[in-house]
Amino acid sequence: MTLRPPAGLELHDLDVPDPGLLPFAAGSFDSIGPLSKADFPHRHSFYELVYVTKGSGTHIVDLTEYRIEPPVLYVVLPGQVHHWVRARQLDGWVLLFNEDFLHRHPEDLALLRSLAGATASRPTRQGHGELSRLLAELSAEYRAGLDGGLGVLQALLHVLLVRALRVARQREGVDGALVPRAPVHPLMDRFARLIAESDRADRSVLALARELGVSAGYLHEVVKESTGRTPARLIREQQTLEAKRLLATTDMTVRQVAMAAGFSDPAYFCRFFRREVGRTPGEFRERSA
Repeated sequence: MTLRPPAGLELHDLDVPDPGLLPFAAGSFDSIGPLSKADFPHRHSFYELVYVTKGSGTHIVDLTEYRIEPPVLYVVLPGQVHHWVRARQLDGWVLLFNEDFLHRHPEDLALLRSLAGATASRPTRQGHGELSRLLAELSAEYRAGLDGGLGVLQALLHVLLVRALRVARQREGVDGALVPRAPVHPLMDRFARLIAESDRADRSVLALARELGVSAGYLHEVVKESTGRTPARLIREQQTLEAKRLLATTDMTVRQVAMAAGFSDPAYFCRFFRREVGRTPGEFRERSA
């Protein structure tokens, strides 16, 4: 794994020595290395799935604190800011992979976003046993490095994500009943990934619709039907989240934060932020310190 520092926040890239291999790593906190439990705010260019079976402390994801109560599953998406606070004796499994690794099962992107929406998923005893067996098998396959291992890893990851989402929904249900969910529209999933890109310059609905190859009207229709909110509303929410991340975890000036969040006019950004958050950027930073 290599580090590439962007403006304000450290960005972790997943790197492998052989360019013929798709970036993927699996193992324990210790085998993955100290960055797997980094105690400073950072973000990734890849997906991280963490299943904690032992330990204590706090996991902070996008400014929200989650007390570590094993067993618990965390999914961190590219661009999200997270770190560990006073983490002690962490044990379990860590999976790191990029989007290319999912090319055989592109539907896994929607599964990952659904799991990340729960942020911290605590399985039942039965679910814990099922996830542990899958993760142990996946980790062993990764270490073995046998012929055909890539396909096996991709298949095992797909099964793991499907089972993990079932476990998460069973936990939400009454007496273990599965909570039905409508499938995510592929366009909605692509739109969500685009607005989450922290280095995007033009965040207008028209520009995003053009990049997605659809009309602004059709994008509005799909997003509104999928979420109950308009594309413009989701863009504003994402810009607000990005500004909060940078104000709370970096020393960037308000002007720099405004530019990073997609605003060329710092004064307008301050008005926007106050309208969305109820505080000025300076007040929010003080309360987040």
